[in-house]
Amino acid sequence: MNGPRIEVDLHKLRHNTRTVVERMKGRGIQVTAVTKAVCGHPAIAWAMLDGGAAGLAEARLSNVKRLRQAGVTCPITLIRTPMLSQVDDIVQVCEASYNTEIPVIAALAAAALRQNTTHDIVLMVEMGDLREGILPQDIGYIGQQVVDMPGVALKGIGANFACLSGIAPTATKMQALTALANQVEGQCGRFLETVSGGNSANLPWAFGSRATGRINDLRIGEAILLGMDPITGDQIGGLFRDTFTLVAEVIETDTKTASPLLGTADHAPAIIQLVPTTRETTRIILALGNQDTDVVGLSIPAGSTLIGATSDHHVIGTTDQKLCVGSEIRFQMNYSALMRAMAAPDIQINLRNGRLTPDARDVDHPSKHLVLV
Repeated sequence: MNGPRIEVDLHKLRHNTRTVVERMKGRGIQVTAVTKAVCGHPAIAWAMLDGGAAGLAEARLSNVKRLRQAGVTCPITLIRTPMLSQVDDIVQVCEASYNTEIPVIAALAAAALRQNTTHDIVLMVEMGDLREGILPQDIGYIGQQVVDMPGVALKGIGANFACLSGIAPTATKMQALTALANQVEGQCGRFLETVSGGNSANLPWAFGSRATGRINDLRIGEAILLGMDPITGDQIGGLFRDTFTLVAEVIETDTKTASPLLGTADHAPAIIQLVPTTRETTRIILALGNQDTDVVGLSIPAGSTLIGATSDHHVIGTTDQKLCVGSEIRFQMNYSALMRAMAAPDIQINLRNGRLTPDARDVDHPSKHLVLV
């Protein structure tokens, strides 16, 4: 097979989704599957929907269009604050969007009126992560403006955690979000259909025994895709961690002296090291680099160490004497590595345990991104 490539086990992806969905169902919480890390790949989205996700969430309009062109008809919510330049397209392909700015909401309302439809609005509240969000004391006032605006409907409120500032969700913060939902309803006189408590970082709280209050939705991407807690990096019980595997090919294997043969420039990257020449340690180069993925986010095979990487070379030291030119090394990825690898134009995506249906075709890049094996 060609490399570099990502091997995706759709059976394990469906299992991860189904496991999270079933555990959340017992807590009265629906799962909205987030596909932004996989660039809205249709086959991966279908596996999440097959696993029971109530809908999809995306951050980029191009990914939403890719899903729609592939025949995905489920509700899709845009979870990054919309750009004013894209409001007409957003209303056309997304049922709802997460918002913080009244000028943007007004533009969405105008676009919805032009298209003779109503666009749902979820207001994001700032709960400590210091990324996007309306200050809690202003949420009722903003909510009232949305309720009074033709063309849009106030669907709910949401919050975000552990993305920019690493602030973890807690039971206290979930109680505060519940109180804000009640406050908005009291002030605006409109029932909130959705109270979205956050993302994969919320799962330890959601798996617990405390009351969930008004929280009835979580936006889950990383936990389903990688089976891990984004805060601790630990595996979540019952989930697979090897749903995605990055495979790279060895293009050089050699030993090199501990000191460079030629002088190095003063600005040479400090990360680069040289592996001493021994019979036990071999220095190998892979056809993979920073242009393809976050190399620091790759698992290092036993007996190997990361030496460094450039734009298109990944250098490791290994004690595996069986590796030779043409051999392949398999890596597990963290979220950053997965996200960059899925977007890399030269990495092929091979799907395993899937169904070849029109819905699963990659209509944008059929030869580059989709191979069923």
